[in-house]
This record gives sequence, C-alpha cells and structure tokens, in this order.
Amino acid sequence: MTAQLDKDTIRRRIAWRVAREMKDGDVVNLGIGLPTLVANHVDKEVELLLQGENGLLGIDQLADESTLDADLVNAGGQHITAVQGACYFNSADSFAIIRGGHVDATVLGALQVDEQGNLANWIIPGKMVPGMGGAMDLVVGAKKVIVAMEHTVKGQPKLLKHCSLPLTAANQVNLIVTEMGVFEINERGMVLTELAPEFSIEDVQAATEATLQISPDLAPMQLPSD
Repeated sequence: MTAQLDKDTIRRRIAWRVAREMKDGDVVNLGIGLPTLVANHVDKEVELLLQGENGLLGIDQLADESTLDADLVNAGGQHITAVQGACYFNSADSFAIIRGGHVDATVLGALQVDEQGNLANWIIPGKMVPGMGGAMDLVVGAKKVIVAMEHTVKGQPKLLKHCSLPLTAANQVNLIVTEMGVFEINERGMVLTELAPEFSIEDVQAATEATLQISPDLAPMQLPSD
C-alpha cells in the first residue's frame, strides 16, 4: 500500500529537499508555484542570490503580514522580502542575466518530465494558456535545471517515457524532486538516487511510467527534521 501524505507535507518536503541543492555563491531563479517555497527553506549558512525575472536580484523569503510591502513582488505576483543590498532593474536586464548564462540553477514546476530530460510545463491543449513566461529562457540559460513537483496528478504519472504535452525544452532537466524521492537525468536515463521512507522502490515505479534506473548508491531521501 502506497503511503498517503497531505498536501502541506508534500510541498514542504519537496521545497526543503530542493533547498539542500543550493550552494554558496549560487545565483538561483525560482519558478512560479511550489518552487517559490524553496526560499523559505534555504540554510541560513548558505550565501546565495535569488533572482526574479521581473527584475530583482536578492529575493529573500515570501512575505507575511508583518513584512508585506505592496510594491515588492516576485514574477508570479507573490509578495516577497528582499535581502539587504538587493538590486532592482528592468525585465530586459533580468533576461540578459538568464540568457547570458549567469544563473547557476533554476527551479521549476512541471506537468511532465521524461527519461530524456524533456520538460513540459506550460500548456495543456484545450485549456486556458497562462503563457510560457520565462521558462523557455531559464531551462536553456541556467547551468542546472531542477524540477520540483508532486509525483502524480489525479493518480496519473508525471514522470514519463516520452512527454505527450508540448515541450518547454528538450534534454535540459538535470534533477527532479518529488515527495517520493530524488531522480537524476543522465546517460542512463532517469535514475532514482534517494528514496523517501514511506515508499518502496516498487511503489515509486508503480507511480512512474518511465523505466527507473536505481542508483547503486541509493540513499534515504533527506527530509526536514520537523
């Protein structure tokens, strides 16, 4: 029987684990949705810069009622805080940073990811189109592409052999973090490197259309302590 986790636990787990990928000196872009939560879980000992497509270098955490500034938002329109010394500039300059290869990592949500590292995250045909935004630029401009997403949607796999939705980019995803584990995309395909304690390898494969390769160094998934 596959374990059932509540939505808050899932989102916190994924955001916290992704935050462990952040390193000193990194410039990191966080996509809209679940990825924005990563900012709240970055280790305070890690010195990095979070970049926003709307023109901000130095995003801090999401704002609460005590820190809300009506004029300070991220690319998704969420209220945020900024670190001391943050830089503000126009969106054209922001995309020059992205397209110039100056972003070390981007964290994005996804509708589908497949064994080749193809990413579909912007449109479901026949439904309202929010627009691709900066995702296309980010996935080809960032040095590392991390997908942060729930493992399934309405019980259907999101990790596939081949994406069926229109692609945002081909062969660009490096790492995927879901509530079930951590997956690398490399020459072997989709490799399970960390396994959450509530699940077995068989559970994960049953929820995954892609054929999983199992790392010889498979480890327990790193999880928040509280």
